[in-house]
Amino acid sequence: MLGPVILAASRSEQMRRLISAAPVTKQVVDRFIPGETVDEIVPIVQDLTAKGLELTMDVVGEDITTPEQAAAARDAYLLLVDRLAELELGTRAEMSIKLSMFGQALEGGHELALANVRPVVEAAAAIGTTVTLDAEDHTTLDSMFAIHEELRKDFPQTGCVIQAYLFRTESDARRLAEAGSRVRLVKGAYKEPAEVAYQQKHEIDKAYVRILRILMEGSGYPMIGSHDPRLISIAQELARRAGRKLDEYEFQMLYGIRSDEHLRLAAEGHRMRVYTAYGTDWYGYFMRRLAEKPANLVFFARSMITRD
Repeated sequence: MLGPVILAASRSEQMRRLISAAPVTKQVVDRFIPGETVDEIVPIVQDLTAKGLELTMDVVGEDITTPEQAAAARDAYLLLVDRLAELELGTRAEMSIKLSMFGQALEGGHELALANVRPVVEAAAAIGTTVTLDAEDHTTLDSMFAIHEELRKDFPQTGCVIQAYLFRTESDARRLAEAGSRVRLVKGAYKEPAEVAYQQKHEIDKAYVRILRILMEGSGYPMIGSHDPRLISIAQELARRAGRKLDEYEFQMLYGIRSDEHLRLAAEGHRMRVYTAYGTDWYGYFMRRLAEKPANLVFFARSMITRD
């Protein structure tokens, strides 16, 4: 029951100020967000790839209220592309983008977000990598999928994210599980009403397995976004039954969570991609990490108690 409370706090300006000011916050945030600038993140990229891991990079920040802020978010990703080009990692380092950062919620937001994201997708393709469009709350998804479809006309490698807790997702998965598609399946981290989403963990887990089976039996490229040991084992079994080779799907996990498991999967020959966020506007991202996993909240609370 803590998850909805934390998600509500993620939208509270008073809680933002309180948590941001806590002396212990930075050391805990650093567990999930290892840098604020491109220069700080490059050594992290080099270290993870040297260990046989792959990355998807996220410049954090979603509270966009002006077109100028959306353009600045676009430019931050273009700067990231420039630095990734120097590393010559190809698809080992891709990018994840929330369209809310690119102005999706503003007036004329659909067209604005598409206009802002296209140059980033073009720049990514020019250096041999790609972009995945992150899923946000259910009211944004029709726009996200429409932008995804438009981008794939010129950049078919563009990926998208689907969320197991939404009732609509099985249908979305069947539509997306086609040759050339790249689809990341996650459980979902936004507070959604019972009219559109499963509310109980066991229901979400069952939906996740049903949807993952659709993706594995389809013709696309599934990306398993989960830290759940049981779901990881099920994913391996579904891949085996579908006759998939190790390079025909991948696992994705967040930076700072189950790092030993990242290395174990990579050592077994699996493609293991680490979702690595950076930036100064970290609050919303951080609060959703706490909401997703109670152990993260315990870690944060223990750190505050024992900070001296």
